[in-house]
Amino acid sequence: MLVEILLGTAVITNIVSLYIVRNLLNKTERLEDWIADYTEKIHKAYSEMQLLDDRGVFEADDEVGDVFSRLKDVTQQLSQEGVEEDAS
Repeated sequence: MLVEILLGTAVITNIVSLYIVRNLLNKTERLEDWIADYTEKIHKAYSEMQLLDDRGVFEADDEVGDVFSRLKDVTQQLSQEGVEEDAS
């Protein structure tokens, strides 16, 4: 009788554990997909910022140029961080 109770408890514990692990795996995969999409958006934004800057649309002397320069620096840093993470 004791063996059946212990076996039943072990089976229920294993089923619950498998359910928890499966849910955590699904959440991890969704997070990885989100990170990949976010990284791709950052690279795209950085490429577009470079394209705008190459055309000379913004002047560095005015407020818009200053904001644009700061945005470009931030996107460049994020893009480099994404490349470093991809390499590892």
